[in-house]
Amino acid sequence: MRRPLRRPAMRAVLDAAAIPTFSGPRQMAASAETISFLRAPGRLPPGRRVYAIGDIHGCLDQLAALHRLIAADFAARSTNSAVLVHLGDYIDQGPESAGVVALLSAGTPVPGITVINLLGDHERMLLDALDGDRAAATDWLWAGGKQALPSWGLDPDLPRDQWEAALPPAHLAWLRGLALTHHEGDYLFVHAGIRPGVPLVRQSREDLTTMRQPFLSTEQDFGMVIVHGHSSGPSVPIAANRIGLDTGAGIGGKLTCAVLQDDVVGLLAV
Repeated sequence: MRRPLRRPAMRAVLDAAAIPTFSGPRQMAASAETISFLRAPGRLPPGRRVYAIGDIHGCLDQLAALHRLIAADFAARSTNSAVLVHLGDYIDQGPESAGVVALLSAGTPVPGITVINLLGDHERMLLDALDGDRAAATDWLWAGGKQALPSWGLDPDLPRDQWEAALPPAHLAWLRGLALTHHEGDYLFVHAGIRPGVPLVRQSREDLTTMRQPFLSTEQDFGMVIVHGHSSGPSVPIAANRIGLDTGAGIGGKLTCAVLQDDVVGLLAV
């Protein structure tokens, strides 16, 4: 069961302003000044804020722009502490896989905010390929690896057994250090989802990085609200048990960030 949190002072202000519930329209703001908040399906402890960014897929310019929006919002609305969670899939599809990894492996992109970077299925395929899995190498090349390798200045036809030596060691160390999950208040952050009916401690790496059905269609109460990416769409689904933040960056869509605080959620997108 979700642990009840102290009713925040912000709640009374939002009640007075008649903020719509999370079942209402999801407006994605293009600036920190225009962000609007909906009642969220979960709560965070008072004074804690989470920024959660969906699948990036090599879209360095969009990521840098979204980080600027986060910095502006963080400066404009003070809070006790904040964390930025990237939900995985940093590479493939878009033009700047190497640039995204270089940016995030260099440290926090928003001063004053702790950063958590989660493992996505595209990073998992690459890492499995580097560990000798030939099927994973084939899958990764098909899923966008042939576009990602040139972003590191490498031939897309470079033999698999040469990838390890050719990729920057700092980038490889960062990829190998990505986390599978992160927990804040009522929320569990994962890349893809969880397998319904399976305790969290028994969720496999495959589940957490590739799950779609039956996770996306179930109305099961997981005991936590799952914040995830992986399954793309033009808008952000906000249900009682999940929030999906993959809005198609890398295939012509937006890059989206959920702003979670107290028991409300807002959306920033570029």
